[in-house]
Amino acid sequence: MADGAEQIRATVDQVTAAGNQAFKDATDKSLAALNDLNAHSKKNVEALIASVTAATKGAEALGANALAFTKKAVEDQATAAKALTGARSVQEVVELQTAFAKSALEAYVAELNNASAIVSAAVKDSIKPLNERATTLVESVQSKR
Repeated sequence: MADGAEQIRATVDQVTAAGNQAFKDATDKSLAALNDLNAHSKKNVEALIASVTAATKGAEALGANALAFTKKAVEDQATAAKALTGARSVQEVVELQTAFAKSALEAYVAELNNASAIVSAAVKDSIKPLNERATTLVESVQSKR
């Protein structure tokens, strides 16, 4: 009888030790996964901050550019108005107005191209950190397969 009790005790001790080891292994794996997730989350937040910073810089550049264009356009309009008031004939008024309209349109088109370049660069710069994080995530998922 004592021999049977010893076998049961030994079996229970083995099962308990195996259960404890399995629990420890599962806990260690879970903690490692949480640490990885935490590291990825931190990098994601950093990428988001970099993206927003790039977008903000682009918006600031666009606003400064628009302000400079508006200021120059107002100055050009004032200069054109002065020139029109000094015109000596209707033909000269038409010629001055045509020249002003042409230069204003050319300046506007150039400003649109410049604004488009600023927006394009800002979008590219703001998407870059997010794209890098997405690439890292895909690579991480593929490596775990």
